[in-house]
Amino acid sequence: MSRAGKRVGAVGSTVFERQAPSATAVAHSLAQTRTGVFWTEDVPERLRPRRAALRGSASADLVVVGGGYCGLWTALLAKERDPSLRVVVLEAHRVGWAASGRNGGFCEASLTHGDDNGERRWPDEMPELRRLGMANLDAIEAAEARYGIDFQFERTGQLAVAVEPHQVAWLEEAAAEADADAGAVLLDRDAVQAAIASPTYLAGLWERRTCGMVHPALLAAELARAAEERGVEILERSRATGIDTPPAGHVTVMTDAGSIRTRHVALATNAFPSLLRRNRLMTVPVYDSVLMTEPLTREQRAAIGWEGRQGVSDMANQFHYYRLTRDDRLLFGGYDAVYHYGGHVDLRYEHTPEVWQRLASHVLTTFPQLEGVRFSHRWAGAIDTSTQFTAFFGHARERRVAYAAGFTGLGVASTRFAAEVMLDLLEGADTERTRLEMVRRRPVPFPPEPLAAIGINATRWSLDRADHREGRRNLLLRSLDALGLGFDS
Repeated sequence: MSRAGKRVGAVGSTVFERQAPSATAVAHSLAQTRTGVFWTEDVPERLRPRRAALRGSASADLVVVGGGYCGLWTALLAKERDPSLRVVVLEAHRVGWAASGRNGGFCEASLTHGDDNGERRWPDEMPELRRLGMANLDAIEAAEARYGIDFQFERTGQLAVAVEPHQVAWLEEAAAEADADAGAVLLDRDAVQAAIASPTYLAGLWERRTCGMVHPALLAAELARAAEERGVEILERSRATGIDTPPAGHVTVMTDAGSIRTRHVALATNAFPSLLRRNRLMTVPVYDSVLMTEPLTREQRAAIGWEGRQGVSDMANQFHYYRLTRDDRLLFGGYDAVYHYGGHVDLRYEHTPEVWQRLASHVLTTFPQLEGVRFSHRWAGAIDTSTQFTAFFGHARERRVAYAAGFTGLGVASTRFAAEVMLDLLEGADTERTRLEMVRRRPVPFPPEPLAAIGINATRWSLDRADHREGRRNLLLRSLDALGLGFDS
């Protein structure tokens, strides 16, 4: 039956189902895969020193809780603002071990998780937010030379691809609305397949200026090195368990083996439970999974092209993201975003064989010319998701505590912006950043269980159904859109 003749509301198939590879090919690709994070294994040992833990009592001017991107940028930028400050970072495990060492390395300019999300929530501020986002990305690119570090930044831009006919119109609309600074180029079927040889591509939109590729774990390791060179003290295996803020004076941060007295605290805990009760329902952890191939051979690279080395994502609600590493491995992740009842972060949730099998199948659909390739690594990790689908900010305890969280998978670049915001808030400074409604307004919290699990999983089901119905959104998704909630991708 033709597409035009389908019954309205009927559920169809996606290209990944219509053009699925054989089970044998999928099994072969995963036969020698092991669970482990390629990025952290790829960091030289000299950049991953084992740091001391907090034992007993100590003091500081600023304590940063969390040794990922957000916490490291906060510590580094605080020392730049005032080199005399004693800044201490508390990390529960090791620097960059969580999302900062596990992500895809897409360093995007957007501070709002894409223009559509920003236009829906803060339309009047979008010109300013785009400008601040590009300036933030420029500063990250310049950081390699500024601090004498190397995290393999490549300003490749990002290519959004249509893999279903209805997505082509979405790309055309996005191209018409793209900001002039994005350097956007709309590619038809022939042009996009000439750029990257995938038979699934029907069109593409290459935004050449709005994204860079980085080595995620190297970025965390090098930020830590730059911070320590400027006098920041980083304490690992020092899990913060609470904060005590008497009516006036200093703050005490308690850990599982000591305490530290300080003037200010910046909370950069992302997917992990906040030390502030007010924020306990503001984020939920959603698990994302990734595969990494062995280095592609010269013949395999020639078969797919990809000379521009852009980061790629498709236009589905349940989208994939993929990129090449410096040694020509293919990283492929996304699609399934899994929420577990109770909203806990648990190592058991990182074992997702059915998700890895699905991703492997989707790789071979996208690049059938890579049949025979093997995946060397597989891993998963938690994303801190908010209902506004992007980060939120705030302060507490008479401006002695600041926080930022809820990056929803787009924090590689925006964590640097968040660090600047937290420092502004702790200083009580009136800045362009702190005047933003995006910074001043808190998102709607998630409901408690069991409502959270029911709502999140119903939304995930609805997004999958929309992808099987030419993008048509059901009543639940339309209602969330009307309420200004997230979950649009």
